[in-house]
Amino acid sequence: MEIVLLTIGKTSISYINEGIAEYCKRLRRYVTYKITELPDARKAGKVSETEQKEAEGTQILRQLADSDMVVLLDERGREYTSREFAGFLERSMASGRKRLVFVVGGPYGFSKSVYDRADSMVSLSRMTFNHEMVRLFFTEQIYRGISILHGHPYHHD
Repeated sequence: MEIVLLTIGKTSISYINEGIAEYCKRLRRYVTYKITELPDARKAGKVSETEQKEAEGTQILRQLADSDMVVLLDERGREYTSREFAGFLERSMASGRKRLVFVVGGPYGFSKSVYDRADSMVSLSRMTFNHEMVRLFFTEQIYRGISILHGHPYHHD
């Protein structure tokens, strides 16, 4: 199974890019992990919050196949411990679907059409994080979950 992190906007902070690259390198041993960055609709001109969410939602939906398992990273999603998230990954990989797509929305969240398409939602925390940092934190959690599944000693209880 391919795991995809679909994001709005680019990561421009060098130390965050370095961290993401490190965990992507570690993940290559275990799973295909890809980050796809979509343009930020805000840069296209002055648009309202609703227009921005709709424009970003259209971009997100264009990237998805009908067979994809789609999980939104959303503050209203389910919170997991690292071991519980590893179990979620394991069940998702055993589902027979070819791609597991996690989506990080723009600054205003997701359009209704994206919420309607989602299979589930995950919350990293009840706190709010910078969207660029979420990419690093989430990529590390994917690595942690996969390492738990492979019995690698990275995670400590």
